[in-house]
Amino acid sequence: MSMKLIQGDCLEVMKALPDNSVDLTVTSPPYDNLRTYNGYVFDFEGIAKELYRVTKTGGVVVWVVGDATIRGSETGTSFRQALYFKDVCGFNLHDTMIWAKDGGGAIGSNKSYIQNFEYMFVFSKGVPHTYNLIYDKPNGSYGKDKSGIGRRLQTGKHKMEKRKLSAEFSRRNNWWYIAVERGEHPAVFPEQLAHDHIISWSNEGDTVLDPMMGSGTTGKMAKILKRNFIGIEISKEYFDIATRRIEDTDPLFQAGEAMTVENMEKERGKR
Repeated sequence: MSMKLIQGDCLEVMKALPDNSVDLTVTSPPYDNLRTYNGYVFDFEGIAKELYRVTKTGGVVVWVVGDATIRGSETGTSFRQALYFKDVCGFNLHDTMIWAKDGGGAIGSNKSYIQNFEYMFVFSKGVPHTYNLIYDKPNGSYGKDKSGIGRRLQTGKHKMEKRKLSAEFSRRNNWWYIAVERGEHPAVFPEQLAHDHIISWSNEGDTVLDPMMGSGTTGKMAKILKRNFIGIEISKEYFDIATRRIEDTDPLFQAGEAMTVENMEKERGKR
């Protein structure tokens, strides 16, 4: 398992990465009026194009982003970025997901409802080659026999259908409620968020990238989940925090495992 942590401008560092070398990117960029980050400039368009180049065919980019409200109007920057990834770079907009959270801070307008979510745009380079979808939503019809009257036949009578029993869990919704975490970085996203995207869109031994590594949450979870990792961070302050968090992570630590299609099939095979 390879863990490469690089301090530098992510755009310049990514230019040195080979074409089609990354299976999954999970990152959260600075946005809106935060055009500078700890004193550094954020070149969105250049970064988006490099992400397309380094992503493998079938690879995925998870872009976690929100919008500021300025003079009573949301900026809509997130949508413009999503369309740039899709229409200019060539990614598919595989899914528009929502990270629902509480305690997001003072955002939005006092004349609107409390805003506590961010977008999690899931872009794919072609059809995703990995999708270990998480099945952890309890199924209300679990164990119930729903056999009975089915489709109407041409004779006017109904067909009696024997249906399979419902599974215990259904596929998760594309909005995830995950509580906010606090840390040494001003915009930490939760470890569970990084964990669940990594298991959803990659396999053990794949390469995960975070070009704006921040405090190293994606890298920490990639290490725990036995993925190779490339982390880039321009700020020396945050780079040192990320390096410490990732190096101190016990790779044998078992994070809470969500139920994926793959491990569901394994469990069924044991029965």
